[in-house]
This record gives sequence, C-alpha cells and structure tokens, in this order.
Amino acid sequence: MSDDLPAESVERGGVERDASQSLDSVMAERRRLLSLAFRMMGTLADAEDVVQETYVRWYRLEPEERDTISTPAAWLMRVASRISLDLLGSARARRETYVGQWLPEPVPADLFADTAKAPLNSSHLAADPLDRVTLDDAVSMALLTVLEAMTPAERVTFVLHDVFGVPFDEIAGVVGRSAAATRQLATSARRHVRRGRRAQVSPDQHDQVVRAFRDATVGGDIEDLLRLLAPDVELRVDGGGFVNAAPRVIRGSDHVARWFMGVLRKQPALRLERRDTADGLGYILRMEGHRYGMLTFDVGDESVTNVWLMLNPTKLTQWSLD
Repeated sequence: MSDDLPAESVERGGVERDASQSLDSVMAERRRLLSLAFRMMGTLADAEDVVQETYVRWYRLEPEERDTISTPAAWLMRVASRISLDLLGSARARRETYVGQWLPEPVPADLFADTAKAPLNSSHLAADPLDRVTLDDAVSMALLTVLEAMTPAERVTFVLHDVFGVPFDEIAGVVGRSAAATRQLATSARRHVRRGRRAQVSPDQHDQVVRAFRDATVGGDIEDLLRLLAPDVELRVDGGGFVNAAPRVIRGSDHVARWFMGVLRKQPALRLERRDTADGLGYILRMEGHRYGMLTFDVGDESVTNVWLMLNPTKLTQWSLD
C-alpha cells in the first residue's frame, strides 16, 4: 500500500493549515486592538466590548470577502475605530447619569508596552512628522483625561494618527470626513493635548515629588504637604456609586491637603503601597488586607498639579495586592 496521501487530502490539509495560520495572525492582533480601543474608550471593559464586536464582524464575513482583504490587521483596526466612534456618543450620555465624578481607568505602566510603536506601515509616519505629538506606549491618566475633552471624531483621529501612525486619507474613511477635514480634527485634538500638558518634569522628578507627597500625608505634616501641592491643584475621586466619594472636584492646595489629612484620620489602618503606573509612581490604597483604591498623580513645575483617586472597584481589576 502506498504511503502517499490522495491529492484531495493534501489540498485539504493545505487549506486547513492556511486557515489556521490566518486565524492565528488575526488573533495575534487582539492586544494591539485592545490598546487602541482603550485609548478610545477610557476603560478596559468598554475596550473589551469593542474588540469583541470587531472579531464578531470579522467572523461574519464570507470566506470570499476575507480573501479580498489584503491586510487583516489594518481592516481590524479600522473596524475597531468605527465601533469606538459609534460608542463614544452613547458613552458620554451614560456618564451624564454616572454617580459622582467619572474618571478613566488607571492602568500599569507596561500594560500596553510595544503596541503602538510600530505602525502598520512605517511610511505612514512620513506625512506630517512635525505635527505629531510625542507620545510613548504608556496610557497615562494625564492623557486619558485630555482625550475625554475631545469630540469623538477628534479622539479617534488623534489616536489613529498620532499614536498608531495611520494616514489621514485612511482615517477620513473611518470618521466620514475628507482628508483635509481630518487633518483639522487632528490639529484641534493636539491643541487639547498641549493645553493639558503643563511644564513636563522628568520621571525621576515626578517620582521624587510623589514620594514626598506620601511621606507628608502619612506623617500628618500638613505644612510639608502644602508645599508639595500647586496652588491650583485639583483632586478628582471616582467611586462609581459603589463607595462614598467626593461628588465634585476638590480645588486648591489647602482644600486638597485637608481632605487627605481628614481621610487618614478617619482611616488610620489605610496603607499606601507603591506601584508603577502609566503616569509614574503611584500608590495602591490597602486597608486590612483589601484593595481600596488607586492614587495617580500629575506633576509639573516640581509640584503636584492633579491627583486622581480611583475607588470604583470595577476599574481596579489590573491592580493586585502582591
């Protein structure tokens, strides 16, 4: 008996291998898509919904339709961006009924490492190199809060072009504008980013100020704490209706300092444990063996300019007590 397989078996085996390789290559884009969708939506839960719907649409395609897609990764990115654009409008409506203040989700510094450094086509960066805002892979609270101030079309355009290097003529198809109008969206988005960025400090300076903030707060030294806070510092707390939280922004160094001192007086068992966040050094709040919250900071001109306190447990899933 010959060991040779029938020709049709060989062909079928080749098709199955090709299909498997195609599936692997499509699924390999999942982390990159999640990175994209998180920048668009601001929470991992919403980003997961976007990615799931993107894959649903891919698998609904007929095989012949998939065969016409020369670059599946680019197709997936465009579809995820369109879904995000559609969802951003309804997300804003939901946030109007949110209990207390809504904040984006704080994430570890390396959660999306190496997901935005290599655009799908390096030639995409050839256009408008001087217009791009310098960004790294870290998805900081400082950037996410600025993105929240943009229109959905500005946000999608900014993330696609300045973070992922997609050219304007492709983005135009996503946002339903001309390439020229899309460039204007990017220009407007960059103005938001530059207005939201104070004098930048080095990572070492950021962490030094944040460590001093912790020492002064835990030590109960309000004078030292006041010296570390910018006069117009702002504190935002997101409890999501799950825990008691400040319902409005707390502004001014005196009010912010006294708020923190009051919390520690009422909760003497509260512990601040360092974590590396996308904004730099931050602290997880631990009380009696339970995760209580996450503190992240924006530092400019050697003082704390913004404090974000996440108490909503649904936005703390990436932070363990280990």
